[in-house]
Amino acid sequence: MYARRRRVYFLMMGGCLVLFVSAWAFVRLWSMPAAVAMCVVAMVIPPVAAMVANRRGPEDRWWDDPSGDPKSDEWWDELDGRKHRR
Repeated sequence: MYARRRRVYFLMMGGCLVLFVSAWAFVRLWSMPAAVAMCVVAMVIPPVAAMVANRRGPEDRWWDDPSGDPKSDEWWDELDGRKHRR
């Protein structure tokens, strides 16, 4: 799961760089408004890429650390299928 999120992040950031560099290297020679529009799109990509990279999947748990309450921890472990009921 982590590898897929990381791959998507790097693809999005690579696309951002391609948009920005091509806007000012090539596109500005033909159309300045198109170059500015490409930069605006490139400006939106990094925050979206950060959200994608930090998103948790359905099987990722944020409550993996024990709570300190043995009965509660046992209950959660049973729900997750980690321990069998005795």
